[in-house]
Amino acid sequence: MSSPTELDYSLADHIATITLDRPHHKNAFTLEMVDAWAEALRRAEADPDVRVVIVTGAGNTFCSGVDLDAFAERERTPLAEKQLMSRIHQVAFAAEALTKPYLAVVAGAAVGAGMDMALMADIRIAGESARFCEGYVRVGLVPGDGGCWYLPRIVGTATALRLLWTADFVEAPEALALGLVSAVHPDDQLQDAARRFALKLAARPPLAVQLIKRAVREGERQDLRTALDLISSHQAVMTSTADSREAMDAFRGRRPGDYTGK
Repeated sequence: MSSPTELDYSLADHIATITLDRPHHKNAFTLEMVDAWAEALRRAEADPDVRVVIVTGAGNTFCSGVDLDAFAERERTPLAEKQLMSRIHQVAFAAEALTKPYLAVVAGAAVGAGMDMALMADIRIAGESARFCEGYVRVGLVPGDGGCWYLPRIVGTATALRLLWTADFVEAPEALALGLVSAVHPDDQLQDAARRFALKLAARPPLAVQLIKRAVREGERQDLRTALDLISSHQAVMTSTADSREAMDAFRGRRPGDYTGK
């Protein structure tokens, strides 16, 4: 389904795809796109038919960040800037609330806020052309969309500080080595490879997938005992579900490891 906000949302095979569709502006986002992006994430969360969410960019760029031209005429006061940031931050909050796997499929540049938006995903899958840059310091700013929070958790504190302080570009091979992305594919194979991975996740019992994500995220903030108590409650929930019983039956007999539930 296309949108006048230049952000598209589509659903097929239990996979919701959010596409930033401003290739003529390197997918730089406007406030209308931010609103639509957050709403798309909330829509995917609320839809029981959605099991995996992908965000990607049209053309040869993932996202070049905020469209500076679109914001040039805005009032530039501390209060106005705070209100602007709070509006953009709704994407981060919607991503945090998403219980389903969230994949960023990145070809070309992911710069500034565009990189931060990619960091919000659970997993990033890159094309060979992918380039990441926390470019804020180049223009005398600080990362406004969570980069200082997400990046250290993904690549470690020292590497995050290096990238944030220098605003150096990270090419796809280095991004893979740093763990910034999980896989790199030729650009012409990227979308198909990402979709195969998404289909693999969508074929797993959806509640188990969501509870695993919750346990991992909560575990980042918990001690071991609390984490094990949480996973025990999750396990009790799972063993009572039809999904779990079907997956176990598939493992034991019909098709090992394959979940066939609808």
